[in-house]
Amino acid sequence: MKIVEYPHPTLRHQSKPLKKIDADLRRTVAEMFHLMYEAEGIGLAANQVDLPYRLFVLNLSEERTQEDEMVFINPVISRGKEPDEKEEGCLSIPGVYASVRRPTSIHVSALDLRGHPIEADCRGLLARAIQHETDHLDGILFIDRLVETTQKEVQDDLDRFKRKFQQDREEKNIPPDDTILRRLEEIESTYCR
Repeated sequence: MKIVEYPHPTLRHQSKPLKKIDADLRRTVAEMFHLMYEAEGIGLAANQVDLPYRLFVLNLSEERTQEDEMVFINPVISRGKEPDEKEEGCLSIPGVYASVRRPTSIHVSALDLRGHPIEADCRGLLARAIQHETDHLDGILFIDRLVETTQKEVQDDLDRFKRKFQQDREEKNIPPDDTILRRLEEIESTYCR
């Protein structure tokens, strides 16, 4: 398992709700936390590791303890008001940062890794991280939410990622889109509804 980078097609895939939580999924979540910590991130969505699950992990703590690890399965958020603009980055577009406007407070409904319901009103960084990761599950990247002038500022970086992706594909390190899509559909038929 590894973190895929922009413009990998799985990043644009709309994740499907999970229908079961089992030992394999728990191992996947543990590996996601490991990769997230290794990349020094605070959140990671399943499609960032080339999986079609409607799932993401978060840990906003500097200590990185297990007690601070959060898993959100099949999240649904209702967006609040009070928009605010803050800088965001993404482990799938490393080194690119830009200001994104999002509500400062939201409500989230999800399941945790034990299948227990989560209902929470969230503010600040937690609300922003949940929105960022839920966007991933819907195939939306933070760069899609940039105003036009900011979009132009990061375009050279995005073009660099596109060239690297194309080179990896030409070297057969990344399969064609239809092969990726077939694999995602096979996984969905087993794990998703």
